[in-house]
This record gives sequence, C-alpha cells and structure tokens, in this order.
Amino acid sequence: MRIRDEHKEQVVKQKALELLVNQGFEGFSMQKLARAANVSPATLYIYYKDKEDLIVSIGREIGEKLNQEIFKNFDTNASFTEGMRVQWQNRANFMLSHQLEMTFYEQIKSSTFREAISADIVSEFREKMSIFMQNAINRKEVKPIPIEVFWSVAYAPLYNLLRFHNEGKNIGGQPFEFSNEIMWQTFDLVMKAFKI
Repeated sequence: MRIRDEHKEQVVKQKALELLVNQGFEGFSMQKLARAANVSPATLYIYYKDKEDLIVSIGREIGEKLNQEIFKNFDTNASFTEGMRVQWQNRANFMLSHQLEMTFYEQIKSSTFREAISADIVSEFREKMSIFMQNAINRKEVKPIPIEVFWSVAYAPLYNLLRFHNEGKNIGGQPFEFSNEIMWQTFDLVMKAFKI
C-alpha cells in the first residue's frame, strides 16, 4: 500500500481548487487534476475515493477553517455591536486572505454538495449565534427578527463589499478596493438598522 505524502496532498488540494474555481464542477475531472498536480491518477485515490469525496472533503475543510476564524475572539456574551464587529473583522480577514477558497466555497453553497459539507458547520454556527442573539435580545439591544432578515442585514453588505473588491470594481464599473474605512462606515450603517 502506498503511503500518503502530505506535500503531494497539499499540491493536489491546491490544484483541485484552481481547477474547480476556473472550470466548475462539470469541467473538472480526476484526470485533469492528475495532470495539473503532476501525479498519476492512481495517486489521487490514495487521498480520495472519487471526485465527489474530493469536493466534499475540500469543502468541509474550508468550512471548518472559516467557522474557526469567524469565532476567533468572539464572545457570545459580548454586546451586540462588539460581537458583530468581531464577526465582520474575522470574516473580512479570512475572505481577503483566502480568496480562491472562498470562491470555491460559494460555488459549493449553490451546488448539490451543499448539504454534505454544511450540516456540522451550520449547527455549530447556529448554536453560538443563537446564544449571542438571545443575549442581545434579553439586554434589549436588538428586537427579535427572522433569521433571514438578520442574515440579509447583518452580513450581505460586507459580502458585497468583498465581492466588489474581488472583482476590482463596484456596481457602476469604477475601480474599487476594500478598506477598513469603507468596512467600518458600512458596519455603522448596519448597526443603525438593528437599533430598537
């Protein structure tokens, strides 16, 4: 039996991400990956059962890293504004430093692989954020709202700024670069929307 080579496995993951982002799930194949990673097709099967296993495995790994980063220095007992500030900073840091991974993760969220990668990740997120929100509601910092409304107001503005940054232009086609100044200006407006 062949031994796993960690370096080779990292090269395979990186090449898989590049191919999946650039060619999509339909254009991706294990043969193409083997060529891009400069390994034999048989080597891929040391690490993954098949194409689906590879996609799900990489998706879960990115989701877990994102989740860990989101909750870095996050306290469910923090004030609503402070907790959200930590969330925004953590999300922005991760997304800016892992653009390829986040593009892939967005692809996965719109695919049939979504359920396979998100169950564990979503449950941990839901648990921590439920405690955080209930604490904020109990302190009368925010009023109860449906989760869809919360998500749309709380995070969509940040994600749009990051999308504009990744595309290098704003919705009007002018050059755009993400900055802390723009992020916190947007954050202040979002916090005003939550005020009781």
